[in-house]
Amino acid sequence: MRKHVGDLCLQAGMLQDSLVHYHMSVELLRSVNDFLWLGAALEGLCSASVIYHYPGGTGGKSGARRFQGSTLPAEAANRHRPGAQEVLIDPGALTTNGINPDTSTEIGRAKNCLSPEDIIDKYKEAISYYSKYKNAGVIELEACIKAVRVLAIQKRSMEASEFLQNAVYINLRQLSEEEKIQRYSILSELYELIGFHRKSAFFKRVAAMQCVAPSIAEPGWRACYKLLLETLPGYSLSLDPKDFSRGTHRGWAAVQMRLLHELVYASRRMGNPALSVRHLSFLLQTMLDFLSDQEKKDVTQSLENYTSKCPGTMEPIALPGGLTLPPVPFTKLPIVRHVKLLNLPASLRPHKVKSLLGQNMSTKSPFIYSPIIAHNRGEERSKKIDFQWVQGDVCEVQLMVYNPMPFELRVENMGLLTSGVEFESLPAALSLPAESGLYPVTLVGVPQTTGTITVNGYHTTVFGVFSDCLLDNLPGIKTSGSTVEVIPALPRLQISTSLPRSAHSLQPSSGDEVSTNVSVQLYNGESQQLIIKLENIGMEPLEKLEVTSKVLTTKEKLYGDFLSWKLEETLAQFPLLPGKVATFTINIKVKLDFSCQENLLQDLSDDGISVSGFPLSSPFRQVVRPRVEGKPVNPPESSKAGDYSHVKTLEAVLNFKYSGGPGHTEGYYRNLSLGLHVEVEPSVFFTRVSTLPASSTRQCHLLLDVFNSTEHELTVSTRSSEVLILHAGECQRMAIQVDKFNFESFPESPGEKGQFANPKQLEEERREARGLEIHSKLGIHWRIPSLKRSGEASVEGLLNQLVLEHLQLAPLQWDVLVDGQLCDREAVAACQVGDPVRLEVRLTNQSPRSVGPFALTVVPFQDHQNGVHNYDLRDTVSFVGSSTFYLDAVQPSGQSACLGALLFLYTGDFFLHIRFHEDSTSKELPPSWFCLPSVHVRALEVQA
Repeated sequence: MRKHVGDLCLQAGMLQDSLVHYHMSVELLRSVNDFLWLGAALEGLCSASVIYHYPGGTGGKSGARRFQGSTLPAEAANRHRPGAQEVLIDPGALTTNGINPDTSTEIGRAKNCLSPEDIIDKYKEAISYYSKYKNAGVIELEACIKAVRVLAIQKRSMEASEFLQNAVYINLRQLSEEEKIQRYSILSELYELIGFHRKSAFFKRVAAMQCVAPSIAEPGWRACYKLLLETLPGYSLSLDPKDFSRGTHRGWAAVQMRLLHELVYASRRMGNPALSVRHLSFLLQTMLDFLSDQEKKDVTQSLENYTSKCPGTMEPIALPGGLTLPPVPFTKLPIVRHVKLLNLPASLRPHKVKSLLGQNMSTKSPFIYSPIIAHNRGEERSKKIDFQWVQGDVCEVQLMVYNPMPFELRVENMGLLTSGVEFESLPAALSLPAESGLYPVTLVGVPQTTGTITVNGYHTTVFGVFSDCLLDNLPGIKTSGSTVEVIPALPRLQISTSLPRSAHSLQPSSGDEVSTNVSVQLYNGESQQLIIKLENIGMEPLEKLEVTSKVLTTKEKLYGDFLSWKLEETLAQFPLLPGKVATFTINIKVKLDFSCQENLLQDLSDDGISVSGFPLSSPFRQVVRPRVEGKPVNPPESSKAGDYSHVKTLEAVLNFKYSGGPGHTEGYYRNLSLGLHVEVEPSVFFTRVSTLPASSTRQCHLLLDVFNSTEHELTVSTRSSEVLILHAGECQRMAIQVDKFNFESFPESPGEKGQFANPKQLEEERREARGLEIHSKLGIHWRIPSLKRSGEASVEGLLNQLVLEHLQLAPLQWDVLVDGQLCDREAVAACQVGDPVRLEVRLTNQSPRSVGPFALTVVPFQDHQNGVHNYDLRDTVSFVGSSTFYLDAVQPSGQSACLGALLFLYTGDFFLHIRFHEDSTSKELPPSWFCLPSVHVRALEVQA
């Protein structure tokens, strides 16, 4: 009776009274072991507690109840039956103390209401009592569903799945087919509610299969198809083929294939063959990698049977309910890996003359830069190819395809999909062998008009399914572009040279083909002329010709102009009519690095003679002969001992841009390339470059160790020295006295005027300018008399920073005068004992900054010519005044001087060492700026 009263209170909205009666009924029923009613009382207690905690209901997404702000009316909460006072706190007593009745009611409910965790425990207990009765299956199932909804709100999915698993195995009475479908559909919804999407899809699929059970007289294939479509998200399956081209495959392929087969069968039983073809095509396209060889044969055979009655098209299929099935192009039958629009032959490729205003003016925008315009240009450049096709010529597009099927694949009606220009496509039929691997296929066509043509893709017919395969939708495809410009006709040019053809075929990084290749062998530093004959073999007059050159990427450093020419004499013969010939001369000059290689140095030092380590006190000219029986540099490649030749290769491409006829009127030209292969043999090597100070601070000696790497006698000469004769394999040292260079006075190179913003590139420009200046002053030449061949030798690549500093005139010029006589060039200043000697130090500031002040100390010493210097001269030399000299700050291009005097008490040769005081001012400047000349004073006896 208590349980019944609790049900009535719950129905009447008296939540507090129902909780009291449910508690009392549970206690009473436990004592009599009436499990069915006990389970019902526990379920009622859970229901009342759920209403309290979740006033919004369990069907929505409302959260737990907040204690402040009750949704129940106060009148219903204040209705108390006499029996309720046995458990509840009396709200009237609380009111007399000033506590709000609603608050006291909440306290009473909270005391009798189950906690969220206890609700689930009581549900479990109630369900366990229901399970004791075979006829209580319906209420047991209902309790499980209620518990699942409560757990879904509490986001306790794993526990909810246990209740649902128990609900699956509850044995109900004989259900009708409609009730079975409803039961599985509800289970699917509940699994979806707790986030078990794949489990939800499983039961929805079971419901779909129940719609077409054999026991049903009229199977509901449409309902089955509709439910199967709803299961697709649970199995990570989409009917859009584009979703399968993004990254890795998602979901279980075996389950997905089974589901697609069921969709095909259901659509066929619905009487919709077009739908069957679409689903079967989707299965073959997206699941091809997971099909076995036998399954591939079965699916393709079924597809051919379907398409024989209803061919596959590229039209979308609309389904009831608003769903649309997109078309399924066969991009994997065959699989295309590379699409390349083929250029015309090298001698026939047309090009467009660039606008004089530049590309920045082509948009007709008043702004120098616009990010929107730049973005659009980037997209256009990514697809547009930098070559052109010619109207009326056969144009080709090459596809690299392969057949993934285990049987021969027949592809019919394969052609190009284009837009922009009237294009006659010539379809092709292919028969690819089983698992053929990459197979080249060339699709051809003829553009009928001029303009811009875009190759959008290709079309095929495979297994009766017509497919339009667009390049943008092909996964993993490589293409160099899809848009080409079609232009009018141009003349043709043929070239021949005085040099033999080369067996080396040059491959420029730009991808241009070289039609003719010639080769020549030169020594490093040698020059030669190349005579080219230009013949017009076309039907249009040759009106314009431009010649450019490009040195291919090489590890070798080039110095000077590799290729040079004068085009004026050739252009005087233009226009060149058909069949006429003109001549063109090019000067080839190779000047690579003349520094010696490490392995050569190692071979030269096998006898213990250091080629690169001559002591600075050695004579200016020495002879070093490597052993004749020495080991070769590269034993596997050298054929004889003592072979020190290291042949290097230079490759360049000469581009002839020519135009004429109607194409010239439209601003087009053709480009013909000549490849030049130059083998450079070494002539002389500079194994070591160093410097020695000269007698003057404004000069120095440049020491060069020269090695003859040829097999012939060779002479080396400079502008200021005699001829040096070197035998084969001989190394000698030569010294050249040079005036130091004022590098800061060099004119600005073009790179220093803002063209190059990179500091490293600016420094490289300065280094090259300095090296070129030094090379022009030295004028080193070599000559091989027996071969009557000669050339230059350069030290540009050997000048390191230290050598350049020694060759550079210091920005601070120091002059020392003894009695008004300039001490330089090893001059000896003479004085008499006992007479004061006037000493003057002058500073000329040629740097762009202010320097100083400086403090200098004069330290006299005597050199005993045995490595011993005597600095203890206190009784021999005396200073008139202080021995420390002070120089004030000197502005740029300014001068300063300081004076002092010395008194020599004894005769002899004395040297003056001028030392700078180390302070913050001098430390900021390089040590090379403080280079003072040596001061040699000879004190003589006083003549009577």
